[in-house]
Amino acid sequence: MIPFLRLIRIKNLLAILIAMLGVAYFLHKQNPYEVIDFDAFHYGLLIFSTLIIAAAGHIINDYFDLKADRINKPEALVLTKYMNKRWAILANWILNFLGFFMAIILSWHYHTLLFVFVHLLSINLLWFYSAYWKRKLVLGAAVLAALPGLVLFLSSWFFQVLNERNVPFSPYQESTWSTYLDYRFIYFVAICAFFINLSREIIKDIRDIPGDSIIDAHTIPRKIGSQKATLLALLVLQMPAVFFIILKLISDFSLPSLYTSVVLGLLEFLFLLGLTAYYLAPTLLEKWLRLLPTLALILGLTCLYF
Repeated sequence: MIPFLRLIRIKNLLAILIAMLGVAYFLHKQNPYEVIDFDAFHYGLLIFSTLIIAAAGHIINDYFDLKADRINKPEALVLTKYMNKRWAILANWILNFLGFFMAIILSWHYHTLLFVFVHLLSINLLWFYSAYWKRKLVLGAAVLAALPGLVLFLSSWFFQVLNERNVPFSPYQESTWSTYLDYRFIYFVAICAFFINLSREIIKDIRDIPGDSIIDAHTIPRKIGSQKATLLALLVLQMPAVFFIILKLISDFSLPSLYTSVVLGLLEFLFLLGLTAYYLAPTLLEKWLRLLPTLALILGLTCLYF
């Protein structure tokens, strides 16, 4: 049982669960004047379908990465050691089928093709990423980094469909300010999640250089070197703050709480700390560099709750 949980990346699935519950909690908390008729059953169905499609994606990723993983992390191998490769493919297909079937139920219930489209898109992105795109420069890391943000978008879209409203990303269209702010902040967190996960993927590719060389994967660290890739990962981790500044300059966007402002400031501090270590203590930076994006992602998700 434990090897299977490692195969489906139970920690990543837990992060998805926290994110989707966070969106629901944030919308309820920030909409005191608009009662959201919360459909717990169908939102639970959306969460479960998203989780099992993500689990299927992790399985197929390990299937195609088997050769590289034998070199990069032989102690963490699950396929061939605890599970046959054919069983892994079967598990991938079953989970994808179940997730897509749930999407059909959701789309039928709400009279929209949105859920079918997003789930089908996710299944194909995860498959093609694992089979082909992971070995392509930039494309692989960008696709995988975009998926966590897609989860947040999908969660917010559920509530828009549920309430039969389409909240625009424009202050010039009719919408209550509270509703406009709610969805806009979730979109902001989703885009920040993309940058944080892109940084995380670059850092993972630095660690996986030996195995990626064997399978000739054209990753960013192999192209520009691990030292420059480390600096790039730190700069990408800085992008949420840059994105926030741009939004402030071109719109009246504001953060919903003091806690969120503190988190954004803390991310800036982590960036400066990492940049200092890059020049003064590169050995120390190498040891805790993996923790930076993970810590940033955890802090970002907590903004939905506080």
